[in-house]
Amino acid sequence: MDDPGVSEKLSGCSVGIAGAGGLGSNAAMALARSGVGRLVIVDFDRVEASNLNRQYFFLDQVGEYKVEALMENIRRATRDCFVEIMNKKLEKGSMHEPFVDVDVVVEALDDARTKADFIEDIMVNLPGKPLVAASGVAGIGGSERITVERFGDLRIVEDHQALSSDEDVLLSPKVGVFAHHQANLVLEILLGGGK
Repeated sequence: MDDPGVSEKLSGCSVGIAGAGGLGSNAAMALARSGVGRLVIVDFDRVEASNLNRQYFFLDQVGEYKVEALMENIRRATRDCFVEIMNKKLEKGSMHEPFVDVDVVVEALDDARTKADFIEDIMVNLPGKPLVAASGVAGIGGSERITVERFGDLRIVEDHQALSSDEDVLLSPKVGVFAHHQANLVLEILLGGGK
């Protein structure tokens, strides 16, 4: 069932996404298709063939900057989402800057240290800004273990038993479950159900 009220509200909302890999590319597509009016996506990397097992890119996009390829894919899926991209590496101390004027931020970064730095930077410099993060994305199965922890304005989708991505495989099903869980939490927040 389509709800015009939901569509109208989401069209006026904005979401920032830090990282355009497995989590970020899939969450961005889900949010764009759901009707979010504006996305701000930040990443510095290029699409690699080895990414295609879990990221929302295609063979003919290998070698392109991820943010540019993702913007192209979103434009192919919907005309209703304005996409702003920044092809840059987020640096500690200024990671929050691209996300000052969005309603919700999604953390979709790769390594644990960068994730921690980003979460700290957002919470310190943008107090009150809802932030949806993820941890424990590697592995196969274990969907029933995925939970959401909340610490004030921070929500973390996590699997406490998962090995690190250095120790286990990253594949589309589990990465996609996490990305869509993040996107669903964002929608809850934007529509007033996740306050």
